[in-house]
Amino acid sequence: MIIRILKFLEPPPGWKPAVVIILGVLTGISLLVFHASEAHSYISDKPETCINCHVMYPQYASWSKSSHRETATCAECHVPQDNILSKYYVKGTDGMRHAYVFTARAEPQVIQIKQRGINVVQQNCIRCHQDLVEMTRIIEVSGQSYREGAGNRCWDCHRDVPHGTVRSLSSAPYSLVPRMPSLLPEWLRNILDTRNE
Repeated sequence: MIIRILKFLEPPPGWKPAVVIILGVLTGISLLVFHASEAHSYISDKPETCINCHVMYPQYASWSKSSHRETATCAECHVPQDNILSKYYVKGTDGMRHAYVFTARAEPQVIQIKQRGINVVQQNCIRCHQDLVEMTRIIEVSGQSYREGAGNRCWDCHRDVPHGTVRSLSSAPYSLVPRMPSLLPEWLRNILDTRNE
């Protein structure tokens, strides 16, 4: 069965060199895009990954000055922590959506959390602060029940945690955030540096 499929996909003899060249070029471009976008970094939970996209600078800068910096990364609040499958499903789907929005230059000036994100963040607030909220009704409030008018989200009262009240690119134009690493290979950077001397 597999041999039949491979025979069907095999190009005619005169086309083989062209197909090999085209596939090589497409593979090279794909690897370059994968490297340039730092796609591998999205598997980690490092907060610096979030600033691969410049529109997240204010969120990163405000988080880095908050009390949450010592105890929680971006992923610990914004990604489900209940099991590994849901964690990587959300990371994958959100990452693809974020990549599309950034590539299409459709990023908004003010970042708005989507309903699924509201559900996740509310669940994670309660998970981390269980000992503080277990005696209150807030533990019963989910992102969905809030949407239906049954209670408040944690950040309805704790508005400044951890990102502050103003969240836009124009609100923090001089945010101090780590610089993105250069895409130039070290050997090419050295050649360019020696030519500029």
